[in-house]
Amino acid sequence: MNHGFEKIREERIEELGSVAQVWRHKKTAGRVLSMINNDENKVFGISFRTPPEDSTGIAHILEHSVLCGSRKYPVKEPFVELLKGSLQTFLNAMTFPDKTCYPVASANLADFYNLVDVYLDAAFFPLLDENRLKQEGWHYELDDPEGRMTYKGVVYNEMKGAYSSPDSLLYEYSQQSLFPDNTYGLDSGGDPFVIPDLTWEQFSEFHRTHYHPSNAYAFFYGDDDPEKRLEILDEYFNQFEPLSPEFSQVPLQPRFEKAREVRKTFPASAGNTKCMFTVNWLLAETADANLNLALHILEHILTGLPSSPLRKALMDSGLGEDLAGVGLEADIRQMFFSVGLKGVHSANAIKIESLIHDTLVGLVKNGIDPKDVEAAINSVEFDLRENNTGSYPRGLSLMFQTLSTWLYDDEKGNPGDPLLLLPFEEPLRNIKAWVAEGENIFEELISRLLLHNPHRTTVLLEPDENLGKELTKKERGRLAEAKAAMSDEDLKRVIEETAELRRLQEEPDDPEALASIPRLQVADLPEKNTPIPAETVETGGVQCHYHDLHTSGIAYFDLAFDLSGVPDELLHLVPLLGRTLVEAGTKKRDYVDLSQWIARTTGGISPQVLCQPVLGSPEAAARLIVRVKATGDKLDETADILKEILTEARLDDRTRLRQMVSESLARLEQALVPSGHIMVARRLKARAHRAHAMEEAMNGVTALEVMRTLPPRIENDFRRVGKEFVKLADIILRRGNLVMNATCEQPLFATLQPLLADIAGVLPEGASAPVERTAPAFPKREGLSIPAQVNYVGKGANVYEHGIEYHGSLNAASKFLRTGYLWEKIRVLGGAYGGFTVFDRSSGSLSFLSYRDPNVEKTIENYDGVADYLKNLDLSDDELQKSIIGAIGEVDAYQLPDAKGFTAFVRALTNDHEEGRARMREEILSCTAEDFKRLAKAAEIVANHGDIVVMGNEPAMDVSGLDLEMKGIL
Repeated sequence: MNHGFEKIREERIEELGSVAQVWRHKKTAGRVLSMINNDENKVFGISFRTPPEDSTGIAHILEHSVLCGSRKYPVKEPFVELLKGSLQTFLNAMTFPDKTCYPVASANLADFYNLVDVYLDAAFFPLLDENRLKQEGWHYELDDPEGRMTYKGVVYNEMKGAYSSPDSLLYEYSQQSLFPDNTYGLDSGGDPFVIPDLTWEQFSEFHRTHYHPSNAYAFFYGDDDPEKRLEILDEYFNQFEPLSPEFSQVPLQPRFEKAREVRKTFPASAGNTKCMFTVNWLLAETADANLNLALHILEHILTGLPSSPLRKALMDSGLGEDLAGVGLEADIRQMFFSVGLKGVHSANAIKIESLIHDTLVGLVKNGIDPKDVEAAINSVEFDLRENNTGSYPRGLSLMFQTLSTWLYDDEKGNPGDPLLLLPFEEPLRNIKAWVAEGENIFEELISRLLLHNPHRTTVLLEPDENLGKELTKKERGRLAEAKAAMSDEDLKRVIEETAELRRLQEEPDDPEALASIPRLQVADLPEKNTPIPAETVETGGVQCHYHDLHTSGIAYFDLAFDLSGVPDELLHLVPLLGRTLVEAGTKKRDYVDLSQWIARTTGGISPQVLCQPVLGSPEAAARLIVRVKATGDKLDETADILKEILTEARLDDRTRLRQMVSESLARLEQALVPSGHIMVARRLKARAHRAHAMEEAMNGVTALEVMRTLPPRIENDFRRVGKEFVKLADIILRRGNLVMNATCEQPLFATLQPLLADIAGVLPEGASAPVERTAPAFPKREGLSIPAQVNYVGKGANVYEHGIEYHGSLNAASKFLRTGYLWEKIRVLGGAYGGFTVFDRSSGSLSFLSYRDPNVEKTIENYDGVADYLKNLDLSDDELQKSIIGAIGEVDAYQLPDAKGFTAFVRALTNDHEEGRARMREEILSCTAEDFKRLAKAAEIVANHGDIVVMGNEPAMDVSGLDLEMKGIL
């Protein structure tokens, strides 16, 4: 019954409520880890050891390409077909420095098996040819012998975006500096200048050797049949002959005898003098459970809290604006630690290095504050026991954890132990015992692995206002040189190949091939929404929403304060006020003591700003929310913390406020390149509804612009700034503005409820009167200039203002458009990394967006073509069914209990009641091809009346012909 596999090991892991079985395929030696438990959100992943030998991005491009059609499913992109019509809770692929992973997840068993089969066939039997490499990797594009030849390719443009992000570059250079002699010293994603060196022969051979069961690591997790797992894998594994995977081994990096320095540059705007600096240490291999956990705790001790000694020393120094570095990297064979500062002057790099060294010396000499140790251990333990992976399936997080030890064979060729880090009770018990016995384990780790470790590097990343132009010039020069070397026959061939690739990209899939993709039927979907338990109770004179859900002894609760009384000119301070409550200290204790108290007592207290439209209303559900989680035995003390921070927060600590403003400003600036599409979306939506305008004012480009005025105001007129914070707190932190939310089991809520009443009781009575708001004035066509090699292009409008009424079919049509027309036009043909439709049911905001896009005007033309495309669409029943299934999958998105409770709370605040959601579901399930014309009318409104926002490369925007009103923002 074991289907060609032999069991190597079986172990029950109590901490995870799972039985773990390790299997080996007899014929090919393929490895399998089967995690058996009662989690309905099932996970499968097939991973391969794929250390590259250069920076051509070969593993990354292959990761994209294998999902573009396979032997069993010969369509252009089975991956997209699954996105269209699956109930998947996770569907993606990832390239890491030494591995490539293909994970899927679904809570529906039939859907899960469909996903597994498509992914296995894609991985082992893809329809690879040169056109796949050209589309996903790189190719020459030329339409006219006299025209300019260009590079195009999805990964090529994705990595041009990554190389425009200082944060991405700092991570890459810091890692590479420590590993100059092995695979971690290369860019597995691909260096845009090196990607065009990749040949078809290298590409196809890499797949033949690396995508093989002998080099495979298969992972299953959940409540599906364990025997069926082996049967499915054997069907694929058994089609191969054994292969020695020694070529894919990841060797250890030889140790340095002395520290090294690295200086690099990043593309920047004129006048930008802000550098980034890190100190980096190579530590030890991952495969020591006690050391691994101890290093995670040490990371928390050093930098995990605003009050952590190393973080505090760096921020108090005034030498930079925000912490830099990845912290502890523990997902590769040899762990490393990286820390430093952003927004520094290059001349101060040596001061920062000395400060880091001196701080660590002081911790070893004087000992670490026991409160910091206690806080760190509690925080790490809470996270381990909670096992809260947010929107990620729990099994997926475990898969990545197993690979951090499983992937690496020992010196005898024996595979690593996938279960080494999963049971955490013993190493946690050991560390607690050593600390209790007075052993200075963390001081010893600092001394041995940091202070007396010669394998150390410093990386200084400096801005270069000419680098962007130089990279463009270099690229064009290389292309011109390549073109000049071509004969007339060569040029003709490139033109023909360009046309042929376009023809193949635009050619529709064969209906019979499309029908081969396994999927559910609409009849398989639940007809009704699954309600989230919810009741409303009065607690201390305040409304409290309660959700009776199993949370494993943890109480999740939220204190939400209405922002309707905050005037426009103070909105940008709201996120800062939230941080001040938990990070600035109180009248009784400084922020160090407060941070330690919070970390020792709770699983976290974090501020969050919520700003969403109220359904069917011009009003905004705008709240500053203090989000809390704690175990039942710590609820009394948690309530004491909340009462203190809500009534006695320090709002007049100039130094601390200066630091938080500096950090917030740096984070907003650094988000522009990697998350430009989000900023563009916020900017577009701000035109559509008051709630979106408030969100943009607090977290968008407007917030960035206003925040830049704060540092000089703090220096020159802090009295007035302090008064603004006091005024803001007085407006917001009132009992009449408060509504509460709690998610936990009923017995725990019985303990929590009176404490919530006590918390409400300390607040001043009354509510703040709503203020009038001024609609923001934005240009109709706006260009936001940043030093990036790619663009983020958006166009949008409020379609409700032009007569469109909401119908559930808009969800299905948007899903269809996002995974069909936009995917093909923006990504496949346009070479951008992504294209999106974003429709807000509450406000009527409809936006089209692109991500890491080499184009500007052509992308807008594609957006304007949506209406005609949908009007003339001959939608097959199969495509309609897939769109319905995909839309229902988004409505029924899998959530952990705390997220369910918060979702129900937000729905209550926004009047998104069950009656309306039931109608939405009915309309999605019953929608017809004719209903898709609703989105055609909405898209026509966007084409004719929509605003345009483009963030990206100024020269590209200047020549776009869109007549954009330009503004430099970075």
